[in-house]
Amino acid sequence: MSAPADAAVVLYDAACPLCRQAVTWISRRAVRGDFEFLPCQAAERRARFPRIEDGACMQAMHLVLPDGRVLVGAGALPEIVRRLRRWGWLASVLELPGIRRLSPHAYAWVARHRYQLSATCAGARAHR
Repeated sequence: MSAPADAAVVLYDAACPLCRQAVTWISRRAVRGDFEFLPCQAAERRARFPRIEDGACMQAMHLVLPDGRVLVGAGALPEIVRRLRRWGWLASVLELPGIRRLSPHAYAWVARHRYQLSATCAGARAHR
């Protein structure tokens, strides 16, 4: 079953536990039909979004808007939270000048270390 034509499409690394957890977090707070989630690794992603190269897709979450614009990494976060129930206020915070300047660096660091962070978080949960 496909998503509505006006759904934003979130492209993510399905092999990454942290990315899968982010998708779960988003989907639990989203209005049904506002988002479609599509793994970067999926053949459907390659067929529907051939402009987005595999390597680029795997480096950061992408948000493809209904009008065709593509937001990447930290640039996608304000638009994602803007579309969530009770989280729209956070978009304004993420767009403050200081945060907007720092968030791409923080996002890039997390993206580069996402597998290690996932393993660390899983280990910490196992020891509780």
